[in-house]
Amino acid sequence: MRLVYHPDRKDISLAGVLYALGDPIRLEIVKRLAEKGEQPCAALDCQIAKSTMSHHFRVLRESGVLYYRKEGTQHINSLRRSELDALFPDLLDTILRSANQSSTCPDKTPEKP
Repeated sequence: MRLVYHPDRKDISLAGVLYALGDPIRLEIVKRLAEKGEQPCAALDCQIAKSTMSHHFRVLRESGVLYYRKEGTQHINSLRRSELDALFPDLLDTILRSANQSSTCPDKTPEKP
């Protein structure tokens, strides 16, 4: 089994978090996790190449924004919300409030009426 890097809380930097959240696709992933809670990678698909999505998940994980765990065959992602809020109070709320005004990628499955 391959080990996945998650930075310790003390190693999470403001610059790294802002860099990770500066990409529209990554910001959309974070928005969805904030709204729906932890999700498998497949539920967060933005209809782009799998390799590109993997890259975005890696950047978010290595910056300390996401926590990843494997559950059976699924890769489950969750926000490191409590750690980010403790390190940078109101940062995530402010960014998400601003980001909620637009959506970068459509949901994989359309909502049913």
